[in-house]
Amino acid sequence: MKIRSSDFRIQERGVVHLHKWASGPRTPVRTRQDVQELLASHVKEMSALQQLLYASNRYAVLIIFQAMDAAGKDGAIEHVMSGVNPQGCQVFSFKHPTATEAQHDFLWRTTRELPERGRIGIFNRSYYEEVLIARVHPKILRSEGVPDESRGRKSTWRHRYESIRHLEEHLHRNGTRIIKFYLHLSKEVQRKRLLERIDDPDKNWKVSAADIEERGFWKEYLKAYGHCLGATSMATAPWYVVPADDKDYARLVVSQVILDTLKSLKMALPKPSPARERELQAMRAGLTRK
Repeated sequence: MKIRSSDFRIQERGVVHLHKWASGPRTPVRTRQDVQELLASHVKEMSALQQLLYASNRYAVLIIFQAMDAAGKDGAIEHVMSGVNPQGCQVFSFKHPTATEAQHDFLWRTTRELPERGRIGIFNRSYYEEVLIARVHPKILRSEGVPDESRGRKSTWRHRYESIRHLEEHLHRNGTRIIKFYLHLSKEVQRKRLLERIDDPDKNWKVSAADIEERGFWKEYLKAYGHCLGATSMATAPWYVVPADDKDYARLVVSQVILDTLKSLKMALPKPSPARERELQAMRAGLTRK
């Protein structure tokens, strides 16, 4: 099975019409075992590249996941990053802002958790919530203390998109490579997954009344995502629309995109300086003495 990252990348600017994007596999899926074996090979290769990322200490990688409820963000993170050394990878989940976080600008709480060079940072939801859920529910802006003149207008979102683009361009210039995934789930598959969570006692904790209530805003969310993805997908920080109706296929796409991004960095192990070479030889001599 050939997965091409470019097939899922948003190239155009302007509003993205998500109803034109497939939520199921775009390429023929072989047996489930074949998919899982290919994913395992991706994870193994990714693990080696992550160690090289850490050793070379030149770049950081930020991976952002956004999606509707039950789209599979947690599962994608767990399965795709399963082989990565935990010391070189951190996952942050962003829910409703705390009282302290709401007293700052909308980028503040996530900026504090950006990965340092040599590491992979994963945002399970992110600052993009502030142009998605906040757009669907403008009352959130009031709770965050946003000035009245900036609340709920089209210029609010345009200015926030601009702030996000400037942030991501700044990060890219300073060595952070950003990959953004929107897991594209159909409304019917979401319904089935939520019912499964209700019917399975082991999954009850994953569903809340709020999840069901938010389904009533499905069209509004798709519209908000369409504006957001088109306004903030850049060559330096692209968005990928990942078909999420099939979890294994979605994980395969995610792993391929991350793998391609890591390979594009053309990393190499740092070459020891003459002083370091002398130090290594001195340590070797000390260890070989009887």
